[in-house]
Amino acid sequence: MTALAEVPQTASTALYEKPPTSDTPNAAATKDAAAPQFSTFSSIEKKLYVYISSCAAFASPVSSSIYYPALNIIATDLHTTLANINLTITTYMIFQGLAPTIVGGISDRYGRRPAYLICFTIFIGANIGLALQTNYVALLVLRCLQSCGSSGTVALSNGVVSDIATRAERGRYIGYAALGSSLGPALGPIIGGLLAHFLGWRSIFWFLTIFAGFMLTIFVIFIPETCRNIVGNGSVPAQKWNISLMAYFRLRKLRKNCVPVSQETIQNKRRPGILSSLPILFEKESFLLLFYAGILYAGFYVIMAGLPAQLASVYNYNSIQIGLCYLPIGCGAIVARTIVGRAIDWNFRRHCRKLGIEIVKGKQQNIDTFPVERARLEVGLPLVYIGCAVFLPYGWVMSLPNPPLAAVIILLFLNAYVLSGSFQALNVLIVDCHPDSSAAASAALNLVRCLLGAGGVAAVIPLLDRIGSGWTGTMVTLIWVLMSGMWWAPMVWGPRWRAEKKIRQDATWARRESGQDVERAVPVEYGAVLGNERTAEAVEKGTG
Repeated sequence: MTALAEVPQTASTALYEKPPTSDTPNAAATKDAAAPQFSTFSSIEKKLYVYISSCAAFASPVSSSIYYPALNIIATDLHTTLANINLTITTYMIFQGLAPTIVGGISDRYGRRPAYLICFTIFIGANIGLALQTNYVALLVLRCLQSCGSSGTVALSNGVVSDIATRAERGRYIGYAALGSSLGPALGPIIGGLLAHFLGWRSIFWFLTIFAGFMLTIFVIFIPETCRNIVGNGSVPAQKWNISLMAYFRLRKLRKNCVPVSQETIQNKRRPGILSSLPILFEKESFLLLFYAGILYAGFYVIMAGLPAQLASVYNYNSIQIGLCYLPIGCGAIVARTIVGRAIDWNFRRHCRKLGIEIVKGKQQNIDTFPVERARLEVGLPLVYIGCAVFLPYGWVMSLPNPPLAAVIILLFLNAYVLSGSFQALNVLIVDCHPDSSAAASAALNLVRCLLGAGGVAAVIPLLDRIGSGWTGTMVTLIWVLMSGMWWAPMVWGPRWRAEKKIRQDATWARRESGQDVERAVPVEYGAVLGNERTAEAVEKGTG
């Protein structure tokens, strides 16, 4: 039986992602001080790449929402019912959840850039087909293919943030990355309404083709590989076939400036599998976080999908006017990305100060014994309860014979603000807890929320017809409140679950490398997280 040495760590030596292996605290501190930068990309480069990833993520929500104002027109032209056209939204969302599970795994294993190129190639082909098709079956099939091409871009944008931003600044960068996906629900209906009204509904898909072609060109020429499983902190060259023109000149500049190639910053020598997002769904902590996020998302889509029919029946609005009414939703989401992101980073720093942990700029923070769940969800959970208080009156206002438009617009803005803020806190937490497979973790979140969101879209019209808008809002609010305990549990037991998981993983990897049973000695700092009995139990589980 081989034993792995137990490594004593102080608060300062536990700061970075990879704890030192030296036996003396002074030597460990020296090693930490000399550790390479988390990212060799400059601040300007990091913001540029995140903003471009955000623009790419615009493809997924805009492809869904740009469609809403033209639903009635498409149903008439293709000689089918509105219920059948709504089915294309449901199937779009199903594939919007399924496709990123593969795209995220590809990006964590082979790189972000190849995944982007595959996504936009599929997206362009699907949009050309949608612009040219003439029957409902082709529309349904091609919408599924369109979803496969566009949906992975949201998970990829979160992966890029994980590659280049430390945990202390991740809330702000996740906000930048989410701007595109926030603009989609706001601008999509406006663009779709204008195009459908003046150029016909087919022009919607030609517009998306042009947008995708432009983004594909940007990634081919300008964007470098950022995946830490491939290029580490950006100093390690990517595969020869995966180097953009600008990345080639950047690497030459790094060598000219004698920046060392930091092979040790490659995050995971054992690259994740293509379907690595699926096991994440069955982890205790991840399951609770993701399932409740899906319930929130389903409720949000009750608003998104039900709004066109309600506006058309109550106010007799045309496609342009319906599109404009989505603008408050996008504005609320954009405001949330800026304010909530800063609040998330502030709360992380507050907990670090409370625990006596120093945050060093450009260095990653270790969260093995840090209550990161509390740091993130202390921002996200209050927003959920505020969302409940806003969603309830929205439902009853929309049930009035002549609801005041000003009240509807204000409530749409507030709903989008609080729900987008809570999603942002969760996105940061999911990436924090899965540093080796951040895109796959985001894809797992996308899978759950899109499948449950598809259920919300399918149920919204029957619910509105049967029990009305007021009772639908009441039902959604009660579900949100009663099931919010699914986020309270990780706040209490999350650090313990993560510690147990890490001990098991380390023992498994050690057995595979040595070919024999390995007893995993539990680090000293885990004792405070697990407790003596739980520590013994974790060791027993880790050794099988």
